[in-house]
Amino acid sequence: MSFDRKIKIAPSILAADFANFGAECEAIEAQGADWVHVDVMDGHFVPNITFGPATCAAIRPHIKGVMDVHLMIAPVDSYIEAFAKAGADVITAHVEAGPHTHRTLQAIRAAGAKAGLALNPGTPASEVEYFLDMVDLICVMTVNPGFGGQKFIHSQIEKVKQLRAMIGDRPIHIEIDGGVDPITAPLVAQAGADVLVAGSAVFKGGSVSNPGPYGENIRNIRAAAEGVWA
Repeated sequence: MSFDRKIKIAPSILAADFANFGAECEAIEAQGADWVHVDVMDGHFVPNITFGPATCAAIRPHIKGVMDVHLMIAPVDSYIEAFAKAGADVITAHVEAGPHTHRTLQAIRAAGAKAGLALNPGTPASEVEYFLDMVDLICVMTVNPGFGGQKFIHSQIEKVKQLRAMIGDRPIHIEIDGGVDPITAPLVAQAGADVLVAGSAVFKGGSVSNPGPYGENIRNIRAAAEGVWA
């Protein structure tokens, strides 16, 4: 998994057909997805329950590229190894999920995965300042975590700008999760983000048997985001 700042589209399988996860992962990659984003929710840290390590292990053979696992769970440390063994390339934990973020990042790295930190909308960019030399990715939540299909929170654009300035020339991705579509993609790309998670905006209008709309949706988001980088 080499580092670059090109725009990467990471469809969230939270918006996919749960009965066809393997085929859905293959379809979005065939249609141009760069990463596959897996939103793990525990019904405790966030008000919803999705899937665990067994699901990640089941879909891993269907994913050729990066499996990007976002843990919206607390506690988080005791589950890191299981998700790494399930094939996660990137494991992102929330800075709000526990008192020992440094230890969490150490555990992710020790398990052999790239380490990500996620920030809820109410958490300032300064919360990651002392972890910048331990992270590979910072995920800015642009909706309140827990459900797909929510409206983009525009106040987070300033947070992205602050993070981009803090990161400097470190090889750290800035990921946006929530409300990404062709309207919001250029706003966050201009602010400095390079990984765009999109759920309903990618999967709308398509299906495993009709994946063409997935590709059109991915291309539209990418084109909108890259328009400000050209």
